[in-house]
Amino acid sequence: MTSRRLPNTAIYTGLVVGAVITLLPFLLGLLTSFTSAHQFATGTPLQLPRPPTVSNYTELAGTGFGRAAVVTALMTAMILLGQLTFSVLAAYAFARLEFPGRDALFWVYLATLMVPATVTVVPLYLMMAQLGLRNTFWALVLPFLFGSPYAIFLLREHFRIIPNDLINAAHLDGANTLDVLVHVVLPSSRPVLAALTLITVVSQWNNFMWPLVITSGPKWRVLTVATADLQSRFNSQWTLVMAATTVAIAPLVGLFVAAQRHIVSSIVVSGLK
Repeated sequence: MTSRRLPNTAIYTGLVVGAVITLLPFLLGLLTSFTSAHQFATGTPLQLPRPPTVSNYTELAGTGFGRAAVVTALMTAMILLGQLTFSVLAAYAFARLEFPGRDALFWVYLATLMVPATVTVVPLYLMMAQLGLRNTFWALVLPFLFGSPYAIFLLREHFRIIPNDLINAAHLDGANTLDVLVHVVLPSSRPVLAALTLITVVSQWNNFMWPLVITSGPKWRVLTVATADLQSRFNSQWTLVMAATTVAIAPLVGLFVAAQRHIVSSIVVSGLK
């Protein structure tokens, strides 16, 4: 028994150390956001706020950060809707429909995952400029609206393991392809869709390069760009920057807590495959 406990103790010790190293920067950022600028300048980062203050958050409200949060939320919601809609349709076509060149087209499309995102920034910028969409909301969302290779691959692999008997039974009952997709395939794919939702929201909420390139000025500024702008404008006010960072990551933490059950379910489904 003793020899069995020692490996378990080492594993849990390593997990605790890893958790502390991972979470400590977030905790310090949260504490700093409730610390006054004077205490932060005269004390140490490890000191607790004495007393805690929300002045950094009230000052943040006057910098236009709230508008950036709204723009980011709208952009993420629009991209999420498009990603789920078009990725589901494309994945079902690649998984269940028969048409010439289906597999070749899928693997060619999947090969675009090997192309770094930075390579496509200049062509996308030129396309948006030619269309007159630079510094608009549509320029933010259009490049990511019509699905992604990763999302289509993930959904296709899951759709392929759905039993054929289930789909054939739906067809025998008079269901067409869209009915099968909506009433049979999607209800059985909720864990995977939840995981894909979380991945899409996190990636788009944290997107920095494309919004920085395609927009200018405060009108369509997103949270990542607004936070970087605060760092340049208020380079000595780290309490204000940490308040902005806390506001930016709080929705993602809430989303993860709300969706963690579905994420675990998606991992179980993938493992069973």
